[in-house]
Amino acid sequence: MTSTADAPRPPGRPRSVRADEAIIEATLDLLAEGSTIEAISVEAIAARAGVGKATIYRRWAGKDALLHDALRTLKGEPPQPSGRSVREDLIALVGAVGQNIDPRAAKIMPCLVPNVKRNAEHYALYQSIVEPRRAVMREVLRRGIRDGELRPDIDVEVTLALITGPLLIQRMLNWNPDLDETTLPARVVDQVLAGIQAR
Repeated sequence: MTSTADAPRPPGRPRSVRADEAIIEATLDLLAEGSTIEAISVEAIAARAGVGKATIYRRWAGKDALLHDALRTLKGEPPQPSGRSVREDLIALVGAVGQNIDPRAAKIMPCLVPNVKRNAEHYALYQSIVEPRRAVMREVLRRGIRDGELRPDIDVEVTLALITGPLLIQRMLNWNPDLDETTLPARVVDQVLAGIQAR
């Protein structure tokens, strides 16, 4: 599933950044208003954005590529580790799990879960958004192993699940209302580090 939004363009009239933004915003608005991934159409997006369908297809190969870019915009970029310590970097990264820069995400992201479970293409879309975030966290853990902060025998992928799972379930479902979300990232990281730090 390849986005064409950043692909090189042939010579000619430059693409309108305003149109790009209007299309992305229209896509996110429709999803936030309750349109499912299956039901949302390029026609509806074009009408909401005030552009023609051809304008969308000049920028994206199809609906899936557009959805990828729209959802990536919704999530924003993951924080970049400072490199001062594994603990500090993990707290910053875990603190961003389930947090979104756009308030529409609270309505959109929970609705994506059923689609991700049912549809292989939507699962691939979800993974294409999540994997870069996992990669940043994975590199922090591997750096900790190289620098001697973490045990060399830890299972990196299981550790990723251990530190991200609690924040996801708490922020999506408010699983335990007695947990303080402001301190939860540090508490989770400290609990996990107690088991994986070098002795």
